[in-house]
This record gives sequence, C-alpha cells and structure tokens, in this order.
Amino acid sequence: MEFQVLHRGRPLRARSGKITTPHGAFETPVFMPVGTQATVKALSPDDLKEVGARILLSNTYHLYLRPGHEIIRNLGGLHRFMGWDGPILTDSGGFQIYSLARLRTLSEQGASFQSHLDGSRHFIGPRDAVAIQQALGADIIMAFDECAPFPADYEYVQNSVKLTSRWAAECLESKEGNTQALFGIVQGGTYPDLREQSARELVAMDFDGYALGGLSVGEDRETRERVIRETVPLLPENKPVYLMGVGKPEDILDAVASGVDMFDCVLPTRNARNGSLFTRKGPLAIKNACYAEDQRPLEEDCGCYTCSRFSRAYLRHLFMAKELLAYRLNTIHNVYYYMRFMEEIREAIREGRFAEYRNDFCRRLACFSISEE
Repeated sequence: MEFQVLHRGRPLRARSGKITTPHGAFETPVFMPVGTQATVKALSPDDLKEVGARILLSNTYHLYLRPGHEIIRNLGGLHRFMGWDGPILTDSGGFQIYSLARLRTLSEQGASFQSHLDGSRHFIGPRDAVAIQQALGADIIMAFDECAPFPADYEYVQNSVKLTSRWAAECLESKEGNTQALFGIVQGGTYPDLREQSARELVAMDFDGYALGGLSVGEDRETRERVIRETVPLLPENKPVYLMGVGKPEDILDAVASGVDMFDCVLPTRNARNGSLFTRKGPLAIKNACYAEDQRPLEEDCGCYTCSRFSRAYLRHLFMAKELLAYRLNTIHNVYYYMRFMEEIREAIREGRFAEYRNDFCRRLACFSISEE
C-alpha cells in the first residue's frame, strides 16, 4: 500500500490524498460502504461502482463464522467471492466480539466467545485474527484490539490499552508477506493520557496506517471530537488515519478538519432500509403521508439512478408496501449521497476552501427541520 498526501488544509488539518493498493487506488478522505457479510445490503458490485464507491469494508467476525475464511480462500479470496475487483478493508472482529460482552471471555491470549448464530464456542487471538484476514485476502487488514466500553473506569481502560498493544505486536509478528497493509488501532477510551500512551506505543511499531477505535460507543459528540482532535497529531503525517464506525455527515466534517482520512459506518445503508433518506436539507422520512402524491425526485440536483427515474410518491408506495425494490432504490440514493459528499469534501480541500464548505454545510442543515416540509 502507498499513501500520498496531495493537498493540505490551512489552518485546519484537513488533507486530501491517494491510497494505492493491489486492487486499485482511491482518493481520500474516503467513506467505505459496509459490506458486513461480503455484500453491501441491497446493492450489487455494479451498483456500487455506479454510485462511485471505490473501497468496501467487510467483517472478519461474520465471515469467519459464515461461510468460513477457509472456504473463501479456497474459492479464490474475498474479491472473487463477492465479485468486487476494487480495494477491500476487513476489520479484525474485535468490535463485534466487544459487542458480545455477555457471550465472551477475555484473556491475555485473546477472546473466547459463543457464536450468535448457533451457540458454538470459538477462540480468536491476535495471530488468529491476522490469519483469518490473510485468508480472506483483503488489501487492508486490522490489528486485533480490545475495545473498552463507555463509560469505563480508568483502570479498566489502562489494562485495555496494554492488552491492545501486546496484541498489536503479535499481529505484526505473525503477518506474512507484504501484499496486505496492516493498521494498528489506537484505544484509550476518553482518557487523554491513555490515548497518548496507546498512540505512541503503536507508532513505535510502525504500522502501515492507524485507526481510532473505541469511539461511537456511547460518548457524546463533544467528547468524541476532543479525543480525535487530541489523538491525530500523535500519529505520523505520512500514514493514513482511519476513524472506525463514525458516519454522520457533520461528524465526518469535524473529523476531516482534524486530519482523518478514512471512514466507515452502516448509517447510509441501515437508514435506507428504514426509509430515512439523506438530502442536502437533512433527512427525509419517505413514509410520511405528505409524499403520497409528490411527483418530485428525492433531490432535484441528485444524479443517482433513483432520483433520475422515480418520484417520492413511488418510493413511498414501495416502502409502505414493503417491496424489495424500496430497499435497493433507497440504498442507491443514500450511498450515492455519501460518495458525492466525500467528493465535495476532497474538492473543497484541493481548492483551499474546506473551512468555508464545512461552515456552509452545517449552516444549511441548521436551517431545516428533520423533515423537509
């Protein structure tokens, strides 16, 4: 993997860049649609290319349990398995295991857990996490980490940081070959000194990139912004920075201003399935009765397939009738919205007007209520 910083914002830390992988290049800041089980829900690979997606995220934990990483390896790897020839990032499974708190037990060696599918018992440690991701064949893989809950007391988070650093070192030692980039994950909860400790220990190991983990787990927005703002300057400027699981547009803008390059979140796809559609005027709830006879597209200036062909009235009809096409058309629009949003951010950085773009975006949203009317 190669990372180039192409433009830098001033006085903000916002920057645009380019990441090159064995399966192609993409520009940053970038948003990665989430394909948890080797598919972005409701969309085909062609749909994703059409809306402008250049890199996808898949989930190690879920693919390990079903269908199994060895099956995917034997079938030619994750790219061939899911029919996507662009870059793929896989997470380590640490966050999913964290979310199974009642079904797992942590030790110095790793995590023992019970499958949410059939109750079977499993163990994943740092070496296992790397081996699974190498079998999947993703372009960017993540170190195994321990995600502390929020809130958590200082002693718990301190031990979590120590465990994450030990596991990170094991991940580096066990990784084979140089065709996959390995990112370390900075932990430390909301404690500045522990975030700094985690960052410095991981930077000393010289990962290919660095992620900010343990956020968007219940903390308020102001606290999250502070942690990001304090942590990013501790990371190498020549390595990409990835903020895991944060995806509201306004949160992305704040993080870009602090120097973050990569994002992922289920928000655009999950909201699409729930009938909440992103527009420049804020979320639009397509189930609202006011759209029953509305001939307008979701958004007048949107170039996505959904907006170019269908009215709000039709989209509301599909959603209320629970037709499968509703989920596809809604998801096409929401993912397209995010891809266009990120392109606008990159363009604003290139042209030296990111601060103005950010202010205009937030001011525009503040002028509208949750529903458009």
